[in-house]
Amino acid sequence: MMRAFTRETSKVVAIPGVNCDTDQIIPGRFLKADRAQGYGQFLFHDIRRNEQGELDPSFPLNQPGAENATILLVEDNFGCGSSREGAVYALVDHGVRAVIGPSFGDIFYNNALKNGVVPVRLPVEDCEALADHLARFPDAEVTVDLTASKVTLPGNLGTHPIVIDAFARECILQGLDEIEMTFTYMEQIKAFETDRIASHSWLDR
Repeated sequence: MMRAFTRETSKVVAIPGVNCDTDQIIPGRFLKADRAQGYGQFLFHDIRRNEQGELDPSFPLNQPGAENATILLVEDNFGCGSSREGAVYALVDHGVRAVIGPSFGDIFYNNALKNGVVPVRLPVEDCEALADHLARFPDAEVTVDLTASKVTLPGNLGTHPIVIDAFARECILQGLDEIEMTFTYMEQIKAFETDRIASHSWLDR
């Protein structure tokens, strides 16, 4: 079930790499695993490990305190490649609530919205400024406020609008998928059907 998202304040982990594809986010060989066990353990599995299969301490997600961060900063075209929804499952199961970047793969972007992960598009220069700030102040926090549709960056980097589809935004705010959101309009749907049949009696034959 999708977790509702209204406002999240967190440290930010900057993930390096332009065109980070879904196979880097979660390698395809793990997609057969039972998700009940959690896909978070497979997040960036291969790129966060060295040749011996051990966690690389230099990889940002492996550094002290990073495991508690719920916001990622990524580079251009994050989530490109295949349509695997497992990439978003891995983020969700790891605890990631929002991803900030200049651009995202289209299918990844839509999968994120459907699973309650907020993809925040910011201009390249703002993302680079945030990355520079985080390099100097690794404990700096960012606030993603979906209720107010804005993201507040640390220091003097300002506040920027979050622009996502209105229906998707409402679903995420309420923690409902598209079908569950439709059910919230059941009384209106029933009323419409009753009125429609009353005015077009032949529909009920």
